[in-house]
Amino acid sequence: MNFDGEDLSRKALGDRLPPGETHVFRECDLTETDLWGASLAGARFESCVLEQTDFRKADLDGAVFTGGGGMRMRFNDADLIDATFTDVDLSSAQFAGALLTDVSFTGCRMIGASLTGSRGTGFKLSRSNLTLANLGGCSLRREHVEGVRFDDADLSGCDFTEATLSDCRLRGTRLLNTKFAKADLRGADLGEPDDDKLRAFAGAVINQAQANAILAARGITVL
Repeated sequence: MNFDGEDLSRKALGDRLPPGETHVFRECDLTETDLWGASLAGARFESCVLEQTDFRKADLDGAVFTGGGGMRMRFNDADLIDATFTDVDLSSAQFAGALLTDVSFTGCRMIGASLTGSRGTGFKLSRSNLTLANLGGCSLRREHVEGVRFDDADLSGCDFTEATLSDCRLRGTRLLNTKFAKADLRGADLGEPDDDKLRAFAGAVINQAQANAILAARGITVL
């Protein structure tokens, strides 16, 4: 089914979408729309208003989101295998319990989003703003994370083992029990090198300038 420019706000669509079809939403208003448990595998959402849209328990495997978005979307317990989000506003979105295997977030605004408690083998992040986001316990093991802002985000318990962070920012980031073993942090802004961060960065690779900044913060000058 195709929906073009339709006002579907505050409607319950979960039972109106027949399974086995590919549904396309173009420039639709889905504000507070109820898509709980909907069959949306392979669906496309193009430049849609998604303010507080309810995708809980929906099948979104292979779904494609481009542009648009809104505050406080709910993806709790949804299946999102191989889904892609490109240039979408996902501010304060909730992903607890969602299956995020091989999901990619590119150019997304994810301020205050919560991915803690999500399931799956990992996801990809690129050129996105995750300021104040909560990724507690998520795995980005061996991923190449590029152009991501993690300012004041909670990365407690995350696994960045053997990951590469390039053009990323970690200012004010919470790193309790975060793993960076063999991670390449040479292209990242590490922020203030406090004791908690230094414990988290054990085993990581950093550059000379970063090492000098860490020592300078402790009153040691390298000549």
